[in-house]
Amino acid sequence: MTPSRDFHLPGCSSRRADILSRLLLIPILLLTGPADAQMPDPPGQVAAGESPKNEAYLFAHMMQGDYGRLYYSVSLDGLHWDLLNNGKRVFEDYRGHADICRGDDRRYYLVGNRGDDQPDINFWISDDLIHWAKHSDFRPDLKQVPDYPKALPRIGAPKLFFDEASSQYVVTWHTTHDLGKTDLPEPYWAGQRTLYALSKDLRTFEAPPRKLFGWDMATIDVVIRHVGDHYYAVVKDERYPTLDWPTGKTIRIARSTRLLGPYSEPGPPISPNFREAPTLIPSPNGRAWYLYYEQYPGVSYGLSVAERLEGPWFQVAGNQRADWDKYRLPPKVRHGSMRPIRRGEYDALIAALGKGEATKTVGK
Repeated sequence: MTPSRDFHLPGCSSRRADILSRLLLIPILLLTGPADAQMPDPPGQVAAGESPKNEAYLFAHMMQGDYGRLYYSVSLDGLHWDLLNNGKRVFEDYRGHADICRGDDRRYYLVGNRGDDQPDINFWISDDLIHWAKHSDFRPDLKQVPDYPKALPRIGAPKLFFDEASSQYVVTWHTTHDLGKTDLPEPYWAGQRTLYALSKDLRTFEAPPRKLFGWDMATIDVVIRHVGDHYYAVVKDERYPTLDWPTGKTIRIARSTRLLGPYSEPGPPISPNFREAPTLIPSPNGRAWYLYYEQYPGVSYGLSVAERLEGPWFQVAGNQRADWDKYRLPPKVRHGSMRPIRRGEYDALIAALGKGEATKTVGK
């Protein structure tokens, strides 16, 4: 039995009794052992007798050793994930950092690119997340970006968001620019800025592409979400971490009342340094947020949890040791995006592809 904070010994002052009660806890904690010293389960799960607001989840991702190709994992609780298709690719034509959104026609759209040095962004369409067909290609004119005269011909990690309020798609990606003579570490990455283009149908796009943020900071891997009265931009702060820039290589969140901003400067780090590829999902009961991010290169995935996107956020223990894990992803998963799906879609994916861990990762 654990003594309470109100424990009292006759003839002792309340302060002395409090000290004695804490001392009595020591042998109890030693007897219970480290297995009982774990953190509580993350909030956001469905209580007994409660129906989930979000029934299931899909993680579209790449794998260590097979960079830029498409694999699937699924989950019912947003915490524990199963690899599909016996660890094999699910769509051979795909290249990129997989990102999927659902459009106004209730169909799914997948965005990618053939490589950062290629000039085009590519889109596929699907009714069921299983069968994908080519939809279109988009070649942004990087020479015409306003207030960005030294953009290099590079297109990194396109992301896709459908804005229901305006019935349009926004495609974001990062493009670096020539910094000239600089003493900044990693000038290629320090030069990255997030660009965007708008479209009503992902076939024609408003020109020219523009910078998404008004502040001058290196950002990549930007994810946009609309929650309540605000738009949120989840970003990777791409400046190199130093004592002058301690937020470098962390995941942060900016917000705005409008899709295209102006966005606030990013808030404090949600992740440790050297994390990237953030992906955000609502919890099963819809009362918490799960934000995953990769510790690169391909080391592990981390998870931070909050009730509100403004925070506060805390980091969850998991994906390392079975006796401590509060979440688990298949080994060797890398960059991708998670999204809620219906239970029927979850069942259909398993029926079509089957669960199964990878027995051998396909090499390039």
